[in-house]
Amino acid sequence: QVLLMESGGGLVQPGESLKLSCAASGSIFEIMSMNWYRQAPGKQRELVAGIINGGSTNYVDSVKGRFTISRDNAKRAVYLQMNSLKPEDTAVYYCNSFLSRFRGDRYSAYWGQGTQVTVSS
Repeated sequence: QVLLMESGGGLVQPGESLKLSCAASGSIFEIMSMNWYRQAPGKQRELVAGIINGGSTNYVDSVKGRFTISRDNAKRAVYLQMNSLKPEDTAVYYCNSFLSRFRGDRYSAYWGQGTQVTVSS
């Protein structure tokens, strides 16, 4: 069984910062990528930021320059530092990972339960 556990969400005012954390646990052989998605009410889930083996990162245009994704391979963890938060960043943020559970296993996507981020004055 593989579990992804997020933490760090909350209520902040515009312009403030939050840091989200996600740790993967369970039977894991190799993690290919770790990503953050978000889903606002009435909208589709979107990829916010991702980081792959080797450290390459990608971001949705709306967060470039404000959000930073990082990864700790030893801890099987991924982080999302969110600065200069805006009301439009309000959403449930989900941790996602493409990983294999044992040698020869195909890579599959796993999801965390989500953490709420609310940006409001």
